[in-house]
Amino acid sequence: METKQEQGYEFVDEGQGPVLLLLHGLFGALSNWQGVVDEFAARYRVIIPLLPVYDMPLTQAGVPGLVAYVEGFITAIGLPPTFTVLGNSLGGHIALVYALKNPSRVTRMVLTGSSGLFEDSMGGSFPKRGNYSYVQERVGYTFYDPAVATKELIDEVFTITNSNAKCLRIIAIARSAQRHNLSKELSKIKVPVLLVWGLNDTITPPPVAHEFATLLPRAELRFLDHCGHAPMMERPAGFNTYLHQFLRTTETAAAIAA
Repeated sequence: METKQEQGYEFVDEGQGPVLLLLHGLFGALSNWQGVVDEFAARYRVIIPLLPVYDMPLTQAGVPGLVAYVEGFITAIGLPPTFTVLGNSLGGHIALVYALKNPSRVTRMVLTGSSGLFEDSMGGSFPKRGNYSYVQERVGYTFYDPAVATKELIDEVFTITNSNAKCLRIIAIARSAQRHNLSKELSKIKVPVLLVWGLNDTITPPPVAHEFATLLPRAELRFLDHCGHAPMMERPAGFNTYLHQFLRTTETAAAIAA
């Protein structure tokens, strides 16, 4: 995956066709969506902005600030009038708020391990500066199989948490996400929504997925076993199968909306 730089934004833009806009989580990276890019870039234009979670102005570090960033990005690179949005963890929360603010632009959504209702966030307990084993344990907590938490991933998070400036932003964003509960607003989202959840997600556990399914008028819920908080990373084949089915079954409705 190659990244592009344009008008101050860093992002991935692969493939051609209807747009899939992918949003990563608080400790996420563009590479989290590699399996989706590999599978879908042949038929879709897959776009992933790098969210400025570690270096945005502290006064803007929160869900509203990140939604505004995504709105600016969409305008800057000139996305078509309508598209599909996918979000993992905090990225799902941003996707939901974006859809509530811009209902005419989102034709369908995919949420996986999304915050917005409840999350057991690691953000609230930071910083634990210099404690590598703590970071290793918390990153491992994201996945059912701790082996998915590679040394490279742990080192990356460890470096981030050793920076006071980055830690302040992480804490501000995590607290903003916990305060910004969407339970009373989800009924306004009328587009089809696919919920793909890990049965072993300990950060946004399965009851959270069921609550999303209850509150979103047109949601369908799919679970992946032996899977934690990031199904598109831990179970990419299963995640992509559900995504293929959803995109196929909602294609006509998306085309009409477009």
